[in-house]
Amino acid sequence: MIRLRSDEMLIVHGDSGTIGVVKSGVRKQFFVDTPGGEYVLALDTEDILVASAFGTGDRILKGLRCVLYIIRELGSPLIVLPADHPASARLKFVVSAGKRVVISCNIKPGTHPEQHLLCGMPEFEGVEFLAVEGGVELKGLETPSYEHISFV
Repeated sequence: MIRLRSDEMLIVHGDSGTIGVVKSGVRKQFFVDTPGGEYVLALDTEDILVASAFGTGDRILKGLRCVLYIIRELGSPLIVLPADHPASARLKFVVSAGKRVVISCNIKPGTHPEQHLLCGMPEFEGVEFLAVEGGVELKGLETPSYEHISFV
């Protein structure tokens, strides 16, 4: 288990991608907007928001922090695009939320409404992020390179 407080963000570094994880915090409901409508995703305070970025470096870290802040702190919805939407190819980040999030490089970015699955870079294929009390558990990544940074 990797400890994770509500005021921290866990950054998992890869060679071509980066993943940011935060606890869901005090907000209990998140909205997911899909082509078919909107639904409410109820989360516990120990659940996680996971953002997958298609790149590395300082600009990506700032973007991860920003996108997770906008969703968690400002209540912006999680957006799901139609499968043929042209913006999918231009996305720099995608976000999922829940008790368990699995990274897949076999789905189109931003088009998967089920929150347990998140598009990511091939180096993270099959990696699972599990919400546990006081932290997060990583499965499928033998020697993760990670750091904690301040979130709020």
